[in-house]
Amino acid sequence: MTASLPFRLARAAVFAVVCVALGVLAHLFGGGSVAGPVMAGGLLLAFGAAAVASGRERPLAVILPLLAGLQVVLHVLFSLSHTPAVHAGLGHAHAGLAPSAGMLVAHAGATGLIALWLARGEAALWGLLHRLAARLCQVLLVVLPQPVHEPVAVVTAPEPGRLRSVVLAHSAPRRGPPFTQVFAFSS
Repeated sequence: MTASLPFRLARAAVFAVVCVALGVLAHLFGGGSVAGPVMAGGLLLAFGAAAVASGRERPLAVILPLLAGLQVVLHVLFSLSHTPAVHAGLGHAHAGLAPSAGMLVAHAGATGLIALWLARGEAALWGLLHRLAARLCQVLLVVLPQPVHEPVAVVTAPEPGRLRSVVLAHSAPRRGPPFTQVFAFSS
């Protein structure tokens, strides 16, 4: 089953919001900052990528690489858009395009969990839609009036008579050997 345009756009929007929220939270947690216009650009980028892939149900094998690729692109976009800042709670500087090992682990773990979450939600959503469609068909079959079939009179032609030749018309059909009389004489 393929999705209609409003449904595709809604699914792409959910994917884009989750993807960008993951990237922004990872950067804020890692000590970086994300400007509003850059975040909006990342949202449009993620929405465009998700809209292309949202035509039908996608398994984890499709969602995970798409989400991971977008996380890399968003990381580069967010890293290029801000100046290095020191996060007081973590005590390290987030600088440039090269992520630290902690950031890679955080991105990979969050990407894996969110991809699994999105794939399970995707499967649940499509299962629900299939069940709703089947239920709707059942209801429509019960509610819609059934056509009334009136009995149709069947006219049959009379059977043709037996055809006999004129010569045999007055003969009596007999089967078997000729009848012979056996007389028993007693002495």
